[in-house]
Amino acid sequence: MKLALITGFFIAMLLASCTSEPSLQKYFVENSEKKGFIALDISSSILNTDKSKLTVEQKSALNSFDKMNIIAFQLNDKNKDSYEEESAKVSRILKGKTYQELMKVGSGKDAASISFVGDEDNIGEFVLFAKRKENGFAVVRILGKDMNPNNIMTMLSVLKTSKIDMEQLKPLQALIK
Repeated sequence: MKLALITGFFIAMLLASCTSEPSLQKYFVENSEKKGFIALDISSSILNTDKSKLTVEQKSALNSFDKMNIIAFQLNDKNKDSYEEESAKVSRILKGKTYQELMKVGSGKDAASISFVGDEDNIGEFVLFAKRKENGFAVVRILGKDMNPNNIMTMLSVLKTSKIDMEQLKPLQALIK
């Protein structure tokens, strides 16, 4: 009897200590199928690059990139309240302990920020959060291994010469219009 009571107590303590702090991962999972949201998972193959023409630095940056998760909320006349609520949820998540803000541009209704998870030499996730009062907002999670700010800059140079597979981005066309 005592053993069952002690075991029950430890299980209760373990469950109580589990954090229910919101995360982008949870946000993506909870909203990916909801009306008004567009969700995409994009692999590194979207870049369509000829790896034999890349520099060592470009190959290293490309190898650090794993995939992107995108969730977008398309604003219309009927969902303005939901837009404000969902935008505020994402902002609160990004202000949490897990995410470090790297840069912020704009303010008010049109704004964007870049945050990351990890330390400056070993970043596991970059997050771009952009919102525009006419269109809605989008959250882009760039996931990888041992990424750093230099890798992102190098990836931008690779993007300029790549033949992006637009088929993977087709669901976002409605949001861009």
